[in-house]
Amino acid sequence: MIHATPIKVRFYELDPYRHVNHSVYIQYFEVGRIDLFAAFGWSLGYMEDLGAQIVVTEIETRFLAPGIEGDELVVETWVEEIKRVSTLFGQRILRGDEVLATQKVRGACTTLAGRPTRFPPELLAGMKPYLIESS
Repeated sequence: MIHATPIKVRFYELDPYRHVNHSVYIQYFEVGRIDLFAAFGWSLGYMEDLGAQIVVTEIETRFLAPGIEGDELVVETWVEEIKRVSTLFGQRILRGDEVLATQKVRGACTTLAGRPTRFPPELLAGMKPYLIESS
């Protein structure tokens, strides 16, 4: 299943060329992942109660077309891979049917002290409905 998060481009997110600044796309993708976590029923407090956190270890972003002020965008987010202590999220930002940017984010599950740990069963159960094998 793919999770969708709507976002509207605001004027202060633009660069001097009146395009969405590249760093803002990274923020949009983060909003999409946090919204996906909420769909799982996760919050930072819930994960803390389980003694776990997910930290970003790698990001690969491709910029394909510019967003502009007032655009109504959608951030699509899904899970591409689940390993013992890491996961890979796939994402894309759309304006209608046009893909503006894509991103892959690897996250590692760690204890609150930052040591790698297996995903708690509750977190695995939340991710599995959004698992889509990449082609």
